[in-house]
Amino acid sequence: MITCYIKYEINPARLREFEEYAKMWIPLVEKFGGTHHGYYLPHESPSDLAVCLFTFPSLADYEQYRAKAAKDEACQNAIKFAEETDCIRRYDRHFLRPVG
Repeated sequence: MITCYIKYEINPARLREFEEYAKMWIPLVEKFGGTHHGYYLPHESPSDLAVCLFTFPSLADYEQYRAKAAKDEACQNAIKFAEETDCIRRYDRHFLRPVG
């Protein structure tokens, strides 16, 4: 199992737009076989920090998701929405594995 942890630097003036973007992705990750653990928005933390976590059975499954998402219209619309609204300044993707 592999968990993808994405740390976002968001535009605080576009928090509502980022939340809309996040709500687009949760069912899309699940559509391609992942388990989404949610997006987390700023609260008692820096106003430009958001994170999300989702899991796939393996890194190979995650790579298949990426390939399918690159061709999926709904995924491309979500990316376009983020670009047009300027709600994301940058992000870092990390892959984690559970202990055990």
